[in-house]
Amino acid sequence: MARFLGLDRLAKIYDIIRQAGGIRAAYMKLYRFDELKPGTLVGTDKYGNRYYENPYYFYGRNRWVEYADHFNMDYDGSQIPAEWFGWMHYKTDIPPTLDGSRPKYKWMIDHSENLSGTKAQYMPYTTTPPKIEAWDPKKSSSKE
Repeated sequence: MARFLGLDRLAKIYDIIRQAGGIRAAYMKLYRFDELKPGTLVGTDKYGNRYYENPYYFYGRNRWVEYADHFNMDYDGSQIPAEWFGWMHYKTDIPPTLDGSRPKYKWMIDHSENLSGTKAQYMPYTTTPPKIEAWDPKKSSSKE
């Protein structure tokens, strides 16, 4: 009878909002990520990103990341470290927090996100003159 009246769906919505941390937190999550999904917290990386899993969803949609709050709305896939990238893309089923066999060498550098398109992007310094010059109307009118 409860299923017929849709009360089971209301209970599911209530559980999703409760797991999100309340109505306000659920609204903020919905605003930032465009969806509310219940799941078990698998782990957190050193940048504050939280990784979740829920086997109820289809394969390929059952693992997701909630980016740290300091990224606000400027998050992208390059902010996921390599070890968590492998878990997110099903290269391994063991989360990095439980996998002790991952190599750590002193020559391995720390993860950094892709900064292309931001003010901190790499811009090389060039000493070669440009092959094409922009048209300057003041230059051409002075010759007449």
